[in-house]
Amino acid sequence: MESTKLKRPKHKGSPKLFENPMLEKLTHTHISVPLIIFFVTSVALIYYGIFEKGFRTPEILAWFAGGLLFFTLIEYLAHRYLYHIPATTPRRQKISYTMHGVHHDYPKDKSRLAMPPVLSLIVASVLFIIYRAILGDYVFGFLAGFLVGYAGYLAVHYSVHAFKVPNNFLKILWHHHSIHHYREPDRAFGVSSPFWDHIFRTMPRQTPASDRTAVGKSIDDENMGKAHAH
Repeated sequence: MESTKLKRPKHKGSPKLFENPMLEKLTHTHISVPLIIFFVTSVALIYYGIFEKGFRTPEILAWFAGGLLFFTLIEYLAHRYLYHIPATTPRRQKISYTMHGVHHDYPKDKSRLAMPPVLSLIVASVLFIIYRAILGDYVFGFLAGFLVGYAGYLAVHYSVHAFKVPNNFLKILWHHHSIHHYREPDRAFGVSSPFWDHIFRTMPRQTPASDRTAVGKSIDDENMGKAHAH
């Protein structure tokens, strides 16, 4: 079982995280599973809010937008302070590696680019209980937006590692995440958007155009020989 970071990322294979075969199997997820779960759940929440709770469409969409924006903040904070928690003890090192370090070591392991469905459903249920206690019935719009935000994050993160840099405005997301993986792991924490990196001043330093992954190239393959030890 691997629990320490590699000196250089591997772009083939998938490390074993748990000795228990059931737990190990649960760490692998096809990207379509959580996307379907969260999009369907979000549609159901909005439908229930409008047709069962009587919310007007503009009202529930406003809460939806609030939940979506709130997710982008949680995404940034979790990536910066939870996923990259300092490994000051063996226990912290193990937790950090299992949650996120394994992804930095095996960035092209497509089966570990999303939270396992079972854990996803548990987290979504807990969030519903918490948000319902705080927001009341507004939870149906807010949580729907939050879950769509998470699904969007998963889609972007998967695309950045699975597909080549596109020749359009979305390429900034590829470049941004590439810098986090291969140049400045203490910056560029936003995945679905660099918005909060601007706000909290963790935007990467200026990168020469010649060092950016070219359109039509994979960020992982292109940077394989230049990866930092992180």
